[in-house]
Amino acid sequence: MPAVGGFDKGNGKEYPGNLTPYVLVTCIVAAMGGLIFGYDIGISGGVTSMPSFLKKFFPSVYRKQQANESTNLYCKYDSETLTMFTSSLYLAALLSSLVASRVTRQFGRKLSMFFGGILFLAGALLNGFAQAIWMLIVGRLLLGFGIGFANQSVPLYLSEMAPYRFRGGAMVPALIITVGSMILPDTPNSIIERGRHEEAREELRKVRGVNDVEEEFNDLVAASEASRQVEHPWKNLLQKKYRPHLTMAVLIPFFQQFTGINVIMFYAPVLFNTIGFGSDASLMSAVITGIVNVVATMVSIYGVDKWGRRFLFLEGGVQMLICQAVVAACIGAKFGIDGNPGELPKWYAIVVVLFICIYVAGFAWSWGPLGWLVPSEIFPLEIRSAAQSVNVSVNMLFTFLVAQVFLNMLCHLKFGLFLFFAFFVLVMSFFVYFFLPETKGIPIEEMGRVWKTHWFWSRYVGEDDFVPGGNVEMHKGSNATKNV
Repeated sequence: MPAVGGFDKGNGKEYPGNLTPYVLVTCIVAAMGGLIFGYDIGISGGVTSMPSFLKKFFPSVYRKQQANESTNLYCKYDSETLTMFTSSLYLAALLSSLVASRVTRQFGRKLSMFFGGILFLAGALLNGFAQAIWMLIVGRLLLGFGIGFANQSVPLYLSEMAPYRFRGGAMVPALIITVGSMILPDTPNSIIERGRHEEAREELRKVRGVNDVEEEFNDLVAASEASRQVEHPWKNLLQKKYRPHLTMAVLIPFFQQFTGINVIMFYAPVLFNTIGFGSDASLMSAVITGIVNVVATMVSIYGVDKWGRRFLFLEGGVQMLICQAVVAACIGAKFGIDGNPGELPKWYAIVVVLFICIYVAGFAWSWGPLGWLVPSEIFPLEIRSAAQSVNVSVNMLFTFLVAQVFLNMLCHLKFGLFLFFAFFVLVMSFFVYFFLPETKGIPIEEMGRVWKTHWFWSRYVGEDDFVPGGNVEMHKGSNATKNV
């Protein structure tokens, strides 16, 4: 039996190709679509803890914030209206991701990214000039629609454009992506899907930096021909041979949100203020965690194709688990159940911030980027847009649910909230160890081999289900293959 998560690469193909400056620039511009999500979370988190913002738009929360002597610190931000303001973005992203699937498949990845940039830009402008609560909500909804399109198309774009040896390091705000998407080339996969083979061949030569692209091009065409015969990609997701893909499309985004990272990043100023930091100190602590997040992501960019996906997933899980336990113990020991600690020693505050930063770093080089990368690279072309839509929808659904109930959970669970998320980190680490195969260095059209050699998934995927090269052997006699 193959090792847990193991994979035999002995019979795999290796397509020629380099990480050209052309590909590097296009991937950096495209990756801005992923950055706007984290950028919005960090900025909005700081705003929601500002007294001036709360006094203008959420006066009931402002009054509780000022009544420190009579309000349990765990509960002073508990407001359904405030959480609806924050979580409405994710609900809109959930709805738009379903539409984005069809746009991405029929009109290409770059047009979907362009729609995302325009919507996000409109939402940001409306929020910036908001004078009433309805303007805030509408702006948040537009931001959510933009994120839904971007998160549908950007991971696919990066996984298809980058050479497979560098695919993990390609996963690196709104005006940039809007303008950039107008000049970005579309991916060879997407061009082939729309029947423009010669254009796709030339684009493939350009992005790989070599002339010898015939083997990869033929495999892409064969995979596209196979995908055209699939009339109902959503229905086909339920087929037995796609069981591992559907499982990953659901569980990876589910676990990503139940690490608790979004509530840490979004509500960091609220959280720090809640546990006794001053307003300025809490905002500064949130800025620090944001910087840590960016720096640690660079570790993932360096190591994902060097150490592998599974190693980073597991190391990050252990790191987050330890930090969540320590933070829960620190907050519980100091604040207890009633949430009235009195004066918070400076050294104590530093310890809490330190371990939260270590936790954020663990996420930023594991479940953060890899939660988007791995699903985007494992889906066969015939179900890729539909499966990615499921991935984005599940992610946004649980982001919405967690964001909506977080402040209420903090009020009731107190410091135990960190133990709640720590439990899911433990579960998801076991899931990765036993059920996620390594996909490092495997061409995206050859990904079917990882399931056929896995100790568990091989019972669902047969030898003929995913023929190397995107089912190319099934279509050797097709005119499309002969003519290329």
